[in-house]
Amino acid sequence: MISFELDEEHAALRDSVRQFARDVVAPVAFEHYEQHSFPYEVIRQMGKMGLFGLPFPEEYGGMGGDYFALCIALEELARVDSSVAITLEAAISLGAMPVYRFGTPEQKATWLPRLTSGEALAGFGLTEPGFGSDAGGTQTRALLDGDEWVINGSKAFITNSGTDITAFVTVTARTGTRPDGTPELSTIIVPNGTPGFTVAPGYSKVGWCASDTHELHFDDVRVPAANLLGERGRGFAQFLRILDEGRIAIAALATGLAQGCVDESIAYAHQRHAFGQPIGNFQAIQFKIADMEARAHTARLAYYDAAARMLAGTDFKRQAAIAKLHASEIAVTNAREATQVHGGYGFMNETPVARFWRDAKILEIGEGTSEVQRMIIARDLGV
Repeated sequence: MISFELDEEHAALRDSVRQFARDVVAPVAFEHYEQHSFPYEVIRQMGKMGLFGLPFPEEYGGMGGDYFALCIALEELARVDSSVAITLEAAISLGAMPVYRFGTPEQKATWLPRLTSGEALAGFGLTEPGFGSDAGGTQTRALLDGDEWVINGSKAFITNSGTDITAFVTVTARTGTRPDGTPELSTIIVPNGTPGFTVAPGYSKVGWCASDTHELHFDDVRVPAANLLGERGRGFAQFLRILDEGRIAIAALATGLAQGCVDESIAYAHQRHAFGQPIGNFQAIQFKIADMEARAHTARLAYYDAAARMLAGTDFKRQAAIAKLHASEIAVTNAREATQVHGGYGFMNETPVARFWRDAKILEIGEGTSEVQRMIIARDLGV
């Protein structure tokens, strides 16, 4: 028998994060969004709840859960505020997970307890000002000089890279040239505060306004050779694995935003009256909300499937791409329709749907554009 019902442990997690999102995140979301301020007090409470350690073993301070648990938490947070949700997603899938997947015992012991507790955050420096989807075109270089790497280059749009609690950024860089002439790419841990490592001022963004995002510059930055993360020359394969997993998490986040649009639209349809009755009595509004719910439901099934395949140890690349593609695109659609349901009030920034509208578009771009997802799916199908 096939069942999509959550087990008792995952259901309890969903309920606790849902209540936290409503009681703690929602009341301060607008203020942080408008002020472009990082919600440190919320992040501290998330750390105490164990959310940053959800998919990691207890030996590293984690909760001993799985990646699906992270996805459930992300969906519930994004139903209220995507800035907080993406902070958690990037902290785990892009910050801590590379260390857990590819780090040495020493690197894991040094960094993971701080990351899983939420005491510290980490970023993943992949995208560059001139190279986004073409990650193989990385221009940042790292040369081995004795027992140190010397790094020069820059990165763009890096999440969690400039907060007061950011500990390090994992940087992808050219560390040589392969025999066939293609660049050898590796990943290296660069602690914040290292001389020559500069974090530029935060971006002025359309959405995710309470999330931390910066451009990074590396000018003869020297770090120990032991800061190499994983095998030299395996950086490309490593970050592809990290991005495959991350797409499931982004799909969960997008599903949460899409469901949040349903939640807000139902509430408003009961509250708002026109022509002597609640607007929810009108079929035009009913059909919009019904379609929004159908989209969110199918997006949830898609990321559940991808997560199940990942946890089972079977190939999940195509399913992760499908989930990310579908969920991100229906999030944009639901945000547009929720704004329409709210009418003029949906255009006011203090309403949650206005934030949803501003936050949704980046979901079709970050961690692999919709075009990249279609390319992955087509290639996996053999075309």
